[in-house]
Amino acid sequence: MNLLILGGTVFLGRHLVAAALARGHEVTLFNRGQHNPELFPEVEKLRGDRDGNLSALAGRRWDAVIDPSGYVPRLVRASAELLADAVDHYTFVSSLSAYASFAAANQDEDAPLATMADPTVEVINGETYGPLKVLSEQAAQNALPGRVAVIRPGLIVGPHDPTDRFTYWVVRMAKGGDILAPAPADYPVEFTDVRDLAGWMVRVAEERIAGVFNVSGPDEPATLGALLETCRAISGSDAQIRWADDGFLQKNEVQPWSQLPLWIGNGPENAGFSRFDCRRAIAAGLTFRPVAETVASTLAWAQGRSADHQWRAGLTPEREAALLTQWAAQTQ
Repeated sequence: MNLLILGGTVFLGRHLVAAALARGHEVTLFNRGQHNPELFPEVEKLRGDRDGNLSALAGRRWDAVIDPSGYVPRLVRASAELLADAVDHYTFVSSLSAYASFAAANQDEDAPLATMADPTVEVINGETYGPLKVLSEQAAQNALPGRVAVIRPGLIVGPHDPTDRFTYWVVRMAKGGDILAPAPADYPVEFTDVRDLAGWMVRVAEERIAGVFNVSGPDEPATLGALLETCRAISGSDAQIRWADDGFLQKNEVQPWSQLPLWIGNGPENAGFSRFDCRRAIAAGLTFRPVAETVASTLAWAQGRSADHQWRAGLTPEREAALLTQWAAQTQ
């Protein structure tokens, strides 16, 4: 297969390239060359910008395109319309944030979608990210009716993850000692190893599978407590988890998802946040590797980063120590 990837050098994109090359495909990348340009010297690289400079794509043909870098509907529409007669299949990476609400558990792909009052807004933030993804999905589908796979992943994790959300827990548990975590231990979590997602998406392109797919693993329902125990076992650390309740965390203004990743609170509005119906993707061939394998490979990669790495998620050691002292005093 002759495959075009829009992006291809950051996290999911780089794993898509690796998966496609491993399956013997010919890969072309289209990007600005601003991130990791040294990667994949063996593949063709077209330079341009999705915002007004798609000329490098004109007059070319590929069997399929994968778009992991579309966030604004105007830009997705431009690339999809340009490529409509140049590819047989278009895979667009959306998000589970496309849904209107997280209050209901086990939502499938037909659940209500997020909307926004002004569809011309292009500022991406917590309020607009989901609705913009919905409009971007529609832009691709309108340009290539019946030839688009819309992939709605939840949290994507693994080596080269720039967000540090999952990586924070893996590394923090490996360091050991007392660790602050959000109660309860059976708090549900969902995440997908980037390599599982990338490998499956390449097969979706190969088979020209169309439709909308939720993607969030692992195979069996997972909890934060079980994940942290796996992290402890893999690293062999002496970590002791101190489970703090929502009231304490909120009182001390601990930010969900960013300072304590994978946790967004126990309110009813989030009852379905980590409980999505992904049976359609599984029926289409998606599989999930063991969580222990994801933890081990993430830890090995993270330990190879520079010592002065600036973390994008998680508590600083000083902040965590202060909170642990407060929690211990409160529970004595």
